[in-house]
Amino acid sequence: MYQQLTAKQVDMSKVRTIVYHLPDGQAIALSIENMEEYMDFSLGDICDTSDIDGVVHYFPRGNA
Repeated sequence: MYQQLTAKQVDMSKVRTIVYHLPDGQAIALSIENMEEYMDFSLGDICDTSDIDGVVHYFPRGNA
């Protein structure tokens, strides 16, 4: 299953964790088990390392 988080497509079947990088420099790691269909992010940048470690880093616009 492919889901478009921003302009880049990510194979959500390989993603286990999304790390949401906050504007103040902190980050929140969210397990997405059973939540794939609810993942909807506004514009931002994505660093997809799901092929390596199952993690997607999301940087919201203005914090990338």
